[in-house]
Amino acid sequence: MAVDGGDLQSALADKDLAISMSPEKGRCLIAKRSFTRGEIILLQDPYASVLDSASVNKRCDTCFQLCTNLKRCSMCKTTWYCGGTCQRNGWRLHQHECKAITSLKEEKQQTPTPSLQLMLRLLIKRKLQNDGVISKTTMDNYNLVEALPSHMSDFNEKQLVLYAQMANLVNIIKPSEESNLKEITQNFCRFACNAHTICDSELRPMGTGIYPVISIINHSCLPNAVLLFEGKQAVVRAVEPIREGSELTVSYIEIAASTPSRQKSLKEQYFFDCKCLRCLKVDTPDGLHEDATLEGFRCSSDHCEGLLLHDLDDANSLVCQLCGCRQNEEETKKQARKVDKLGTEASKLLSSGSILRKWKI
Repeated sequence: MAVDGGDLQSALADKDLAISMSPEKGRCLIAKRSFTRGEIILLQDPYASVLDSASVNKRCDTCFQLCTNLKRCSMCKTTWYCGGTCQRNGWRLHQHECKAITSLKEEKQQTPTPSLQLMLRLLIKRKLQNDGVISKTTMDNYNLVEALPSHMSDFNEKQLVLYAQMANLVNIIKPSEESNLKEITQNFCRFACNAHTICDSELRPMGTGIYPVISIINHSCLPNAVLLFEGKQAVVRAVEPIREGSELTVSYIEIAASTPSRQKSLKEQYFFDCKCLRCLKVDTPDGLHEDATLEGFRCSSDHCEGLLLHDLDDANSLVCQLCGCRQNEEETKKQARKVDKLGTEASKLLSSGSILRKWKI
């Protein structure tokens, strides 16, 4: 089954969504009707996913659910399932991965890292879809992964060498006529920019997944939607009323941070400068006050009520936005840690009743 961009547009139209192109952002996901706050906008299962190292023997590899009675694959002894149904559902892919993992353990005395295993699963699924063993759909095919930007030219040489070495190892573990080292290296670059951390209901990380349609949604520091997970299925919900014709946005990073911190994170990992309304306020009085409040430090001068921000000219200094006073960042943080420690000790005394007994209250 051939799958192209027109097919994806048709599939998204059925969900009241559309892809649009922006000169600055590239692809965007647009709402074709209004969505109410809390409404589910889009669901997607991962094209490929893997549990992280801390979750691998606590959660089922197929459904990602916690289980106290997991059953281990008897061959590779690295993959666990909650029961026969999940084991059977995962076997079409795992039987190919299993041989590669077993061979690696026997020859190299090691198991693949989650990143390597994610790449193995991606390549295995593509081959099985090309061979017709697993069906392709408009929302689940390798063409969508290939369409994701790799930003390969933006990575530094050291990182590219690492990805090339990882690609070579993947090729050794699971040789493929359909992939070459450059393509696998590009995919590792895509992982770095487009893979999503899969979290549980309490937002604790449990794995990584590739969601190529979800990845079309662009970032904003004032997002109108949020990405959550039910098991390993991605769920995009509106966090505010969204009007027809509006672009859908989520946040790629922790938004409870100052504008310089957010922009630094976005530039380093995603290679773009955010120009959302919140970031455009960076040098305005409102923007400076918000950033200073988020940094959480007040000026130490006796008669100043100003707040401290990072000094853009000196990475080790904080500068007051009112009086201009400079303070060493590490010293300021050391004082903050002392205050936190005293607060914790006071809370313990209060909860134990010791402070009440001391003051005979």
